[in-house]
Amino acid sequence: MQHVPGSGIISGEAQRHQHQLIWGAWIEAVALLWMIIEATISLTVGYRTHSVSLQGFGLDSIIELISGGVLLWRLLVERRKHDAEVVERAEHIAAWIAALGLFALALYIIAESTWTFWMRSYPLTSWWGIGLALAAAVIMPVLWQGKLRVAEHIGSAALKADAMCSATCAYMSLTLLIGLGLNALFGWWWADPLAALALVYFIVREGQEALHEVHTGEACGCECQE
Repeated sequence: MQHVPGSGIISGEAQRHQHQLIWGAWIEAVALLWMIIEATISLTVGYRTHSVSLQGFGLDSIIELISGGVLLWRLLVERRKHDAEVVERAEHIAAWIAALGLFALALYIIAESTWTFWMRSYPLTSWWGIGLALAAAVIMPVLWQGKLRVAEHIGSAALKADAMCSATCAYMSLTLLIGLGLNALFGWWWADPLAALALVYFIVREGQEALHEVHTGEACGCECQE
């Protein structure tokens, strides 16, 4: 069905585009809800158990929560107004927030992990943290695929980068799980700060992804897309 100017009739392609925008907004809303849960548990339990990896995971969730909120706004703007300039500005804001926040987080984790190694601080066993890591390892790949499909349909570089962040978060949850598990099962205190340092690799990759989007308007490819 083709659009007839002045008739109010929307083409089939435009309808599919609108449907994808709505679906993308719902996925982002679910992701934001999960980020709130993830950040709350990670930071609370991480602080009480002195777990650097859990605290880093929680701070990363807060950064994703902020950038995800901007992306939700971006989808709703296009859904309601079709204002390309505002949409583009929203994408750049989300990318800058993510990039700066992630690089700052990487520096924090490096400093905190180094201090933990120096002081030989023993984190307490965290079954809540292990349960959270397991849940994230299941939920994040689902959100990743959903965001990626919508991003490809609507041509959003920022949403594609956000999808890659979800994929990265899935890898981070597995790294977190290994660190917490080794500490819980064998009492290897050094596994927690070591896992936190391993998270830095993924966090820096997320920051590079966001910066690439700022400068080129496209989400760069990474191993998470394979």
